[in-house]
Amino acid sequence: MTLTAEPATEGPSASPGQDDGRRLTWSLALVVTGLLALIVVLAAINVVQGTAAVGLGDLWAWVTGSADQQVSAVVVDSRLPRVAAALVVGIALGAAGCVLQSISRNVLASPDTLAVNAGAFLALTVAATVGLPGLIFGDLVLAFVGGLAAAGVVFLLAGTDYGTVRLVLAGTVVAMVLMSLATTLIILNPIEGQGLQAWESGMLSQNGLGGVRAMVPVIAAGLLVVLLYGRRLDVMVLGDDAARSVGIPVRQTQLIVLVIAVVLSAAAVTVTGPIGFIGLAAPALTRLAAPHVPGLHRHRALIPVSGLAGVAIVLGADVLIRALLGAQRAVEVPTGVVTSLLGAVVLVWFAFRLRASRLDDASNALDVRGVGTKHPIALMVVLALVLFALVIAAVLVGDRVFLLGDFMNWATGQAGPIVSNVMGARVPRVLAALLAGVALAIAGTAIQAVTRNPLADPTIIGVAGGASVGAVVIVTFVPMASFWVLAGASGVGALIAAAIVFGLAAKGGFATDRLVLIGVGVSFASEALVKLMIVTTDPWNATKALTWLAGSTYGRSYEHLVPLMIALVVLVPAIVCGYRYMDLLSVDEDTPRVLGVRPARARFALLGCAVLLTATAVAAIGLVGFVGLVAPHAARSLVGRRHKLVIPVAALLGAILLVLADMLGRTVAAPTQLSAGLLAALVGAPYFFWLLHRSRRTTAG
Repeated sequence: MTLTAEPATEGPSASPGQDDGRRLTWSLALVVTGLLALIVVLAAINVVQGTAAVGLGDLWAWVTGSADQQVSAVVVDSRLPRVAAALVVGIALGAAGCVLQSISRNVLASPDTLAVNAGAFLALTVAATVGLPGLIFGDLVLAFVGGLAAAGVVFLLAGTDYGTVRLVLAGTVVAMVLMSLATTLIILNPIEGQGLQAWESGMLSQNGLGGVRAMVPVIAAGLLVVLLYGRRLDVMVLGDDAARSVGIPVRQTQLIVLVIAVVLSAAAVTVTGPIGFIGLAAPALTRLAAPHVPGLHRHRALIPVSGLAGVAIVLGADVLIRALLGAQRAVEVPTGVVTSLLGAVVLVWFAFRLRASRLDDASNALDVRGVGTKHPIALMVVLALVLFALVIAAVLVGDRVFLLGDFMNWATGQAGPIVSNVMGARVPRVLAALLAGVALAIAGTAIQAVTRNPLADPTIIGVAGGASVGAVVIVTFVPMASFWVLAGASGVGALIAAAIVFGLAAKGGFATDRLVLIGVGVSFASEALVKLMIVTTDPWNATKALTWLAGSTYGRSYEHLVPLMIALVVLVPAIVCGYRYMDLLSVDEDTPRVLGVRPARARFALLGCAVLLTATAVAAIGLVGFVGLVAPHAARSLVGRRHKLVIPVAALLGAILLVLADMLGRTVAAPTQLSAGLLAALVGAPYFFWLLHRSRRTTAG
């Protein structure tokens, strides 16, 4: 069963012959008038909010031409450009999201979930960090190329399963990788990339109306084109066969509309940066009203109304953050942080409204089984030797390279001060990567087994994000707290996130699509909360946010590893002892009951161990993705589905992946150090893409 929305055009109400023309006109007029009135009110409130005192009376005086020069300067130079940016970005993203949902017939498709915004931002980041000219239309071309390339990769990975969660998952992972690349460039070029980190979340602040004025013709032309294709889109939402039967060139129309949607998204990113989830929430909410408003299901009405809804959401988010934080503190808060929180709620909500598939359905191609090897012990020995060699290499290389003899002298206490100092800082980092890799891999193995969901990575399903929120709360508000307090807060955050994700997913029997969508929503919400805490408490120190969101072993000492070591000593044996339960739970829900196992109790115990392992790993090195996803998959492909073998192989692979990522981060750009999480994403993502591509071919076959 695929993840699809019930199209508003189905049924007799979609027939033009049965529409009451007068009711249709008045209903649409009422909706549009209401949205315009809301936009005017929000714009007026937005104009009077700010650090300079401008009231509604001053605004009215400016409108009537009787305001003094100071008020006019504030309104024209500061407030109006911000409102104008909200107008053009809201319309562009709302319309782009609407047509993307239509051509894919997936209400979760948007410039965010299809990685269009991330690709556009990466292209602009490359231009800013390497010193390309910053002309506005040059930026638009770069953003368009980046967004189109990203969308092409997403559709290539998803295949023809546009209506499934595979499309959203592919876009989310591609966006993660592209944002990792952008963050890496910002770290490598701190001067050239100054200000890009805040702009990454979407900032409405403008230096005059120049940028907005330049984008208006582009957005207007894009809207005109998609409106001209409105009648084709009306038919295409009913299916490719229905469209072809009336002579519509489906693939040509999809390509043209996709290109225009990318142009609209690129224009929005050029003006404000990637403001998240407007292209998801605005058209999705508009479609919910379509069955109750005659004529709104037609794209020539749906597209502009979605654009107006996008404007209302952008302005509403900006007004809300200023009202809650005050004008002065809200200056540094990206509007996209608030819209990302809204998008997270929308994702979770749609996870319950849409039909979802279970992993044990025959139609699901991402099976947990592997072919296995005839010599698992020999494989483990080889992996252990690879890990040992990699650990030695990681200890010896970095911004300063040592010989094996230097390490032996340090180990026996005979090294000089330089070697001792460097080794004293480097060895704990390597151990942190090794231990965290083991913890994340085993946690991912347990989560995937008990949920029967091969896509359930501690990062993707939000558990690691919750842990990062707990850790950043302590770092931000109690900076002098001990590392034990930090680890405890991380554990609490992970448990809360796990309770939300698994508690909500359990109501649907741990359906694969529902669990993934809820987890992705919690992940987005966690990232937004971390950024919000940083910018509202210490806006000039974005390094703390990068540390936790990107994952880093920098500055780790043996003290920081103690909670992780204890967690591994206590929790890993508990998970290993439960390997038989994992074997049974990974089959189906009935087999454990037949053999006398209580699935709920076993699932709760194993998930609790996995969540605590994730929390201690995040407390030790921050948020690291893909390790808990890639390592269990690779292990099952090597030794089969018996968890007695999967657990140790996954642990070795997780340690290898994270130690390798940490070593590359310390060496490829030395003396600048890249975080282990960024490199883990770049190393682990290709395997994940291959997994999606393989499953696409399996489905097609």
